[in-house]
Amino acid sequence: MKSMFTWRRALLGLAAAGVIGQCSAFSLGGAEEAVLLPPPAIDENTQAHTETAIFAGGCFWGVQGVFQHVKGVKSAVSGYAGGAAGTAQYERVSEGDTGHAESVQVTFDPTQVSYGTLLQIYFSVAHNPTELNRQGPDHGTQYRSAIFVQNSEQQRVAQAYIDQLSATKSFEQPIVTRLERYNGFYPAEEEHQDFLTEHPTYPYIVINDLPKVAQLKQLYPQRYQEKPVLVKAGP
Repeated sequence: MKSMFTWRRALLGLAAAGVIGQCSAFSLGGAEEAVLLPPPAIDENTQAHTETAIFAGGCFWGVQGVFQHVKGVKSAVSGYAGGAAGTAQYERVSEGDTGHAESVQVTFDPTQVSYGTLLQIYFSVAHNPTELNRQGPDHGTQYRSAIFVQNSEQQRVAQAYIDQLSATKSFEQPIVTRLERYNGFYPAEEEHQDFLTEHPTYPYIVINDLPKVAQLKQLYPQRYQEKPVLVKAGP
């Protein structure tokens, strides 16, 4: 776990310096295969025009990158959830003992994309919900599969969808996604925001995350938008 953190930190520095080129220079695992899933049989009932959802599913670079390309999403911010404010820093979270998970806070318009549809994309494309405390090359509780539910309605819809996917055996292995109580979200450092868009040739992104965006476009073309909604968008 610590060695993986060292790798990512060292490569992050190289990316920031602009010296990383082709993905063939490193081998950092591989993209998870997406699974085409049915929509939730039970979805949220709301009249709101703005809501938030928080998803954890491995390294936040890829999860953020996927949701930034979903129509109806207003913003997708990488950050930390599950732990205390005092430990919500990349270096501390990467030690795996803070209770935090690398997460993405998704702000969306329910009139354009429902909470259930976001769950469908989360389970199908954004990560593999059958991997316990890991995603691809990353290991530790900070990479767990978790949904930090905002209210009882999100809890109801998310649990019903997990039960639906489990009953239909949509995955070969059991779903291990946890529904956790929301106790705060803490945005990650600026260098982690919009990472997929800013570093499209970074080996980790090429191998693990760009395929997720491609799978979103292929499997759910009606939900895909070409231009991402960026955290650091200009005027």
